[in-house]
Amino acid sequence: MKPFLTFRANMRVNFLPMCKIVRTRPQTNGIMDIRFFATDTKPELTSVRYKVKRGPYGEVTSDHVDYFRKLMGSRALTDPDECDKYNVDWIKMVRGNSRVVLKPKTTEEVSNILKYCNEHRLAVCPQSGNTGLVGGSVPVFDEIIVSMQLMNNIISTDTLSGALVCEAGCVLEALDNHLEDVGLMIPLDLGAKGSCLIGGNIATNAGGLRLLRYGNLHNTVLGLEAVTADGTIVDCMNTLRKDNTGYHLKNLFIGSEGTLGIVTKVAINCPTRPKNINLAFLGLDNFDKALKTYALAKRELAEVLSSCEVMDDPTMGISVDKLGLQNPLSNRHKFYMLIETSGSTATHDEEKLTAFIEEAMNTELIVDGTLTSDPAKIKNMWAVRERVGEGCLLDGYCFKYDVSLPLPYFYDLIRALKERLDMSRVVRLSGFGHLGDANLHVVVATPQYDPEIEAQLEPFLFEYISEKKGSVSAEHGIGFKKIKYLGYSKHQSAIKLMCDIKKIMDPNSILNPYKVLPQ
Repeated sequence: MKPFLTFRANMRVNFLPMCKIVRTRPQTNGIMDIRFFATDTKPELTSVRYKVKRGPYGEVTSDHVDYFRKLMGSRALTDPDECDKYNVDWIKMVRGNSRVVLKPKTTEEVSNILKYCNEHRLAVCPQSGNTGLVGGSVPVFDEIIVSMQLMNNIISTDTLSGALVCEAGCVLEALDNHLEDVGLMIPLDLGAKGSCLIGGNIATNAGGLRLLRYGNLHNTVLGLEAVTADGTIVDCMNTLRKDNTGYHLKNLFIGSEGTLGIVTKVAINCPTRPKNINLAFLGLDNFDKALKTYALAKRELAEVLSSCEVMDDPTMGISVDKLGLQNPLSNRHKFYMLIETSGSTATHDEEKLTAFIEEAMNTELIVDGTLTSDPAKIKNMWAVRERVGEGCLLDGYCFKYDVSLPLPYFYDLIRALKERLDMSRVVRLSGFGHLGDANLHVVVATPQYDPEIEAQLEPFLFEYISEKKGSVSAEHGIGFKKIKYLGYSKHQSAIKLMCDIKKIMDPNSILNPYKVLPQ
C-alpha cells in the first residue's frame, strides 16, 4: 500500500503500484504546554457551587498528620501550594479543599492508610491521573487524597499468554510502550493516555478508541488486587483467561470509581500488536451518511476494523482553529470520520480497504478523504481527534458530557441542544465520539462558568437520553456530577443493591464520599 493517498468523490481508488499519490503534505503535532490552555483561575469550591452538605467525618488534626508523616515521610504532603493541584480536576469544573495528600509506594502502605482513616472516620479520595469528566477524582470537602502516582512498577509480562501484571499507578502510554518491545499492546487507547493511570482506567471502566475491537475492561482485566475501606487487601489477582470459581469479585471494583476499594495491582490480557495499520480520514455531507458509512465499514472491513470515530465541523474547529493542527483534508466538511484497520497481512487489508472506499465513493457516502499506512502520518491524523479534549478548554469554560445513545438518535442530541440553548451565550457546541460503540461526547463552551446554560443543559440532556434508552455515562462514570441522574439509566432496584454492597464493604462510607451513589 502507498504510505499516503488522497481521494475525492468520483475518483476511483486502488492500491496497485501504478497508483499515483495525488497530494502529500507534512502534518504538525506539537506538544502543548498545559499552562497555555489551563487558566490559572481557580474554580469555585464544589461544596459552595453545588451546595453540598458535609458528611459525618472527622476533621484532620495534627495527630493525624503526625501519623501520616511517620508512615509516609516526605510523601505525606501538607503544604497548601503542593496540595492545590490535587484539589482541582483538569477541566477546572470542581475543586476540593484537602489539606493532606498521601503518595503510597506499596499495597501495604495503602492498607495502613485506609485502616487508620476508617478507625478515625476520615474520608478518603483516591486519585489516579485526574483526567475524568465527572468530578470523581478530587475531594468535595477536605477528604484525604491518596494519589497512586508512585505505584508504577511493571511486575511481569507473559509474552506467550499476553498477561501483563503491573501496579495501578502505571501510565497507560508507558505500559503500551513497554509492550511494543515484545509484540503486544494494551487493549485500551485514550486521548489522555500520556497522563491517565491504569488503576483509574479500571476504576472508571474506561472505554476509549478501540473498544469496538477489544471490548471494555470487564473483558480484558484478568485479575486485580484492591484494598477495602478497613485496610483489608483483597487478592483477586489471576492471569488465567478462564477461572470459573464462584463470584467474579474483580468486577465489583471495575467501574466502582474508588467507592468500594482502591485498586493497587492489575493483570490485563494484552493482544498481539498488529503488523499492519491503516487509517482513513473521511469528509461527509451529513450524519446520515456517517451512519451508512459505518454500516458499510462493518460489512466490508469486518475482522480488521479496529476503530470508527466521528466528528462534526465545530469539533474540527477546536483542533484546527484553536490548537493549530492541520486538517488532513484540504477542505472543511460538515462531518468527518476516522476509520482504522489493524491486521497481520498488508495485501489482505488493502483488498478490503479498496472495496470499502470504492463502494463508499460510488454510493456518494463520502466526498473527500485521505488514507495512510505511514505511522507518523497516522499519529498526526489521530491527533486531530485525540487532542480535542485539551483544545476545547481554549474556548473558555467547558460543559463536557460523555453519554451513550442508540445510533439512530446519536447526533439528534446535538440538534436538540442547539434549539434549546441560548446560543448567544455559547462559544461552541460540538459533538464527537466513538461511533463504533455509540459513545457521544458533547462539548458546550461558554466564556466562563454560566449557571444559566447549565440549567438549560441539565436535566434536559439526561432526560432526552433516558427517553431514547441511552446511558447518562458511557465511559467516564458517575462521579460527583451525575449522582442525581443515576436513576435515568439504572432501575431503583439496582441502585438499592449497589447501596447495600457499599454498606457491606464500606460501612463508614469513607471511600470517595459524595460520589456515584445517592447520599
